[in-house]
Amino acid sequence: MKRAAIISKPGKSELAQVVREVTGWLRQHGYQLVVDSVTAQFCDGCQPMERAEMINQKPDFVVVLGGDGTLLATGHDVARAGIPIVGVNLGSLGFLTEVKQEEIGQALEAIDAGRCAVSLRSMLECRLIRDGKVLETYEALNDVVVNQGALARITDFDLRINGQFVSNYKADGLIVATPTGSTAYSLASGGPILAPDVPAFVITPVASHALTNRPLVVQDTDVIEISMKSSREAAFLAIDGQQGMAVADGDIVQCRKSELQVKLLKLPERSFFDVLRTKLKWGER
Repeated sequence: MKRAAIISKPGKSELAQVVREVTGWLRQHGYQLVVDSVTAQFCDGCQPMERAEMINQKPDFVVVLGGDGTLLATGHDVARAGIPIVGVNLGSLGFLTEVKQEEIGQALEAIDAGRCAVSLRSMLECRLIRDGKVLETYEALNDVVVNQGALARITDFDLRINGQFVSNYKADGLIVATPTGSTAYSLASGGPILAPDVPAFVITPVASHALTNRPLVVQDTDVIEISMKSSREAAFLAIDGQQGMAVADGDIVQCRKSELQVKLLKLPERSFFDVLRTKLKWGER
């Protein structure tokens, strides 16, 4: 039996209507539904499940109803299982949740017919190392950010690539972004846009106090290390803006390409550049 999972962002006024449309279409086309607690509120006869249980049901794909934040959280959960994701944008911008509400039927038809392309998105494996020991390991789809805590004070960061010293940054923070994350915080901080299939990462300083410090693009086979230097207060390590922990002087944040990938289902007639042109209001020909 065909099976589809639905994960929704709470608090969206249009969610009830969208859930009914999605669940109605899927049921009419023979899909068994696996839904989270938010979706279940608007789905007659649906039993809510925790995400781990949803993944264990091995759905053919996951429909995310929300914004990029909801898709990022879902990507963390399903990457290891290799389940593809399609994002329906109920947010304001949405580079990842690119399907518009009026395109839901079109997108589901393309998925059901096997006409959707799969965009493989690389991830970062991030390790927080203290006194030579790995305290935590994270996986990031968008970015790894080391920045100052509650007070806006300058922090010193040393950057090394493959063990070679690159530079010392006096800045509010440093971002290590995947190609997917190049359109997120890194872009807002002056970083370049990378096409999703470019085998690279971008390192972007946040509010650097040296005008010569510029975003740096490196190969995705490189090992990136950021070490904290003489901060007057603890900095914070943030993973996709959703999880993380405090970073102390002498700690090393080590980033490398993860073995995991996120599979995004894309409408066959829409390219990455179409999305950029629409989201960033670039001019038409």
